[in-house]
Amino acid sequence: MTGLDKFRRRTASELRASQTDWERKLWRHLERIPVDGTHFRRQVPLGPYIVDFASHRLKLVIEIDGAQHGHPAHARADFERDRWLESQGYRVLRFWNDDVRFELNAVLDTIFAAVEERRSMVRRD
Repeated sequence: MTGLDKFRRRTASELRASQTDWERKLWRHLERIPVDGTHFRRQVPLGPYIVDFASHRLKLVIEIDGAQHGHPAHARADFERDRWLESQGYRVLRFWNDDVRFELNAVLDTIFAAVEERRSMVRRD
């Protein structure tokens, strides 16, 4: 394992320990998704990035964004990050903190639909 890999793993571990309220709230639901074979991890190193939540089997990434993601520079970085993840076969779902706070059922409906879509793709492969 390279020094950079060790750094990313340590950083991911620190991020898991300091999740935002909205990440914790969504995690309580993600870890209990009632679909066989669906397993999400939190603060996952993927290539040069650390994503909020990922299912490797489904190649599904979920990001919870705070207000800083609305800044143009951060939005550009998110766009590049999403492009890289998609080039690796991942589908990226992004939600604002306020979506999780005020529209949790809609967020979960979107996630469940993506899980079902990705599961059907995995079965075909």
